[in-house]
Amino acid sequence: MLRYMARRLLILLLSLFVAAIVLFVLLRLLPGDPANALVGVGATPEQIAAAQAQIGSDQPLAVQFVTYLGDLARFDLGKSFVSRAPVIEEISRRLSVTLPLTLAAFLLSMLIAIPLGILAAVKSERWYGLLLSVVSQVGIAVPVFWLGVLLVYVFALNLRLLPSGGFPLRGYGDPARAVTSMVLPVLTIALIMSASLMRYVRAATLEVLGSDFLRTARALGESRTGALMRHGLRNAAVPVISVLGIELSTTFLGAVVVEQVFSLPGMGSMLLLGIQQRDYPNIQGVLIISTLLVLLTGFLADLLQRVLDPRLRKEARR
Repeated sequence: MLRYMARRLLILLLSLFVAAIVLFVLLRLLPGDPANALVGVGATPEQIAAAQAQIGSDQPLAVQFVTYLGDLARFDLGKSFVSRAPVIEEISRRLSVTLPLTLAAFLLSMLIAIPLGILAAVKSERWYGLLLSVVSQVGIAVPVFWLGVLLVYVFALNLRLLPSGGFPLRGYGDPARAVTSMVLPVLTIALIMSASLMRYVRAATLEVLGSDFLRTARALGESRTGALMRHGLRNAAVPVISVLGIELSTTFLGAVVVEQVFSLPGMGSMLLLGIQQRDYPNIQGVLIISTLLVLLTGFLADLLQRVLDPRLRKEARR
């Protein structure tokens, strides 16, 4: 197990390294110079040259790349070209919005999808089992931003129960407003994610219900529910764990869109502002941290699968 963990950790670091290289190259392929964001429209060549020297875009690409990798190795994401503020501090501040949003939506989606997915599989021949399956199919086709706008229309504009968007300036220093401002964004992501997750839970449960070991447990006198709870859920959880890792990563990336719908000061608004201003350090910082979180999620999902399934541990020792 330790050998497998070391190998997966090495793959994670290599993947992050490759992602950093690709990100650096793609940003430098864009036309124009980021120094233009620091000067006005009628700037003189001397002013442009001074701006280029300030941000280092006048240096050869090889020098920029080595500097970039050296800073990244020290986990120094640099300073914003525009605000001159450390990127890591700005990301930390915005992650305090994005991470709670992502994790709360992920937990809520599991609370919705897992029991409903199991119910849809166990009662697949009943009308409500079929209805749950149809609802999950429809939910996958609904765009997340459209659902967000619909929830704002219903709960904010019509019923006036929740705010339509924004986040308190004091952040979590104003806990009541902070929590209420998160309700609709969390619900938006959770409903979309639970529709997709429910399909996977239903498929995994159906596969377990048709397995030989469950029929043997039933033949030994256990009820269908008892056999499923004692022997089936652990086996059904193994394929679902990998899907949960993907869904959590998707939730984190989808939060970028939802933050724009609800005007939340998270990673999404920082990324869009960085793109508009050609602020390379901000763009690189957001995407590197996002990539790292996605890779860590996959790493933890793989480890959890091996804890639950001894067959995977045997394969890892070969």
